[in-house]
Amino acid sequence: MPKVTYVAHDGTEAQVDVPAGENVMRGALYNGVEGIVGECGGGLSCATCHCYVDESWIDRVGGPSSVTESELLESVATELKATSRLSCQIEVTDALDGLVIHTPETQY
Repeated sequence: MPKVTYVAHDGTEAQVDVPAGENVMRGALYNGVEGIVGECGGGLSCATCHCYVDESWIDRVGGPSSVTESELLESVATELKATSRLSCQIEVTDALDGLVIHTPETQY
């Protein structure tokens, strides 16, 4: 099972197993990782699962997967960066084993 490391704004790390086919947001929510809220449950209708993909992983993960994701990213509560993504739109695969995700200071 792929492992994802979530790095909180304060540097605290949580490494969790996330089943392939699941998304990064649910991996955080199901494992009690703070920093990802996911109010819409992954319905791509809010931006409370905003995250920053670690720079060493952005080439493998890629940028926003749709126009809708790009538009929602414009409304995030914290700084928008080149590595910003909505974690509900990042599907975990075996190729992403070891993925590192940084969470913003706040989602609101």
